[in-house]
Amino acid sequence: MSDLGRTVLYDLHLELGAKMVPFAGYEMPVQYPPGVMKEHLHTRAAAGLFDVSHMGQVILRGPNVAQALETLVPVDVVGLGAGRQRYGFFTTEDGGIIDDLMITNRGDHLFLVVNAARKAVDLDHLQNNLPGIKIQEITGRALIALQGPKAEDAIAALNPAARAMRFMDVADLDLAGATCWVSRSGYTGEDGFEISVPNTMAPRLTRALLENPDVAPIGLGARDSLRLEAGLCLYGSDIDETTSPVEAGLTWAIQKARRNGGAREGGFPGAGRILDELTNGPARERVGLLPDGRAPMRAHVPLFAAEVGGEAVGEITSGAFGPTIEKPMSMGYLPAALAGPGTRVYGEVRGKRLPATVTPLPFHKQSYKR
Repeated sequence: MSDLGRTVLYDLHLELGAKMVPFAGYEMPVQYPPGVMKEHLHTRAAAGLFDVSHMGQVILRGPNVAQALETLVPVDVVGLGAGRQRYGFFTTEDGGIIDDLMITNRGDHLFLVVNAARKAVDLDHLQNNLPGIKIQEITGRALIALQGPKAEDAIAALNPAARAMRFMDVADLDLAGATCWVSRSGYTGEDGFEISVPNTMAPRLTRALLENPDVAPIGLGARDSLRLEAGLCLYGSDIDETTSPVEAGLTWAIQKARRNGGAREGGFPGAGRILDELTNGPARERVGLLPDGRAPMRAHVPLFAAEVGGEAVGEITSGAFGPTIEKPMSMGYLPAALAGPGTRVYGEVRGKRLPATVTPLPFHKQSYKR
């Protein structure tokens, strides 16, 4: 794995006994000695600490920077208040998704967090389409996520001001001597915080948080099962350049100002398709599926409307066993006519069609502090 990148916390991961695997061009911890199941349940019950430093951190500066970014995303960036964060996505001219990202208004600039595997693509996209805007990739800061019902207590032990933050608030906080950019957000469905910290201070802050007995290190394996229980999309699996935000069930992230009749209707790539689907509905929809039995239906399993005969009508995009819900769970795409809760479909696993039931998302209720 010598050609892979390493985060500034690499040595700490080894010290903690992590199993390292290649992920998005980096050597990343997939699990620690307790294992994926225990790490998942610990995050739901207490607090889990994740190294997400492989993700891209980008600052945008320039005149009318919010209006400029709105030419690339179907999101209300102009209406995003200072010290607030919003989920969004870059769209293609065909209405697909180039990447999903977090957008923060930090007063005199915007701060973006993008997916690790799409960093280069996103930076090129920004450079090529935002003339007059200074685009700066931040490479001197790590990113860690503290997630779970005891995350607030753990971070407040280092700075009590964190308690005043609500979901999607952003603030500069001193944590263990480091000036950190903190958002109250995450990718697990739990309350929590994402913390951008200078590389030089990241190991110290991580160790300080891990000194709390409620905080445990969590790997990519549990991160995936946590986000899947929460019904959250993974780029490259559940969303990509072939899926529209409406098909993917992400319409909640397209604010009124950017929709038909809104103050800044359209004006983003793929607006024709996306606004049409908002009005008339998409041909297919992302759905939750609960397979019968105990075996998960994983990505790329084809879905059929009947137990025998017929062509595949859809496909699983993510699947795993849900430690909290204690059953297998999947997400995938089905024609709109088959996407209603309670619909029975069949996934073909090793040549045999097995039943699954369409179910509302999320599988596990989200617990954000609003």
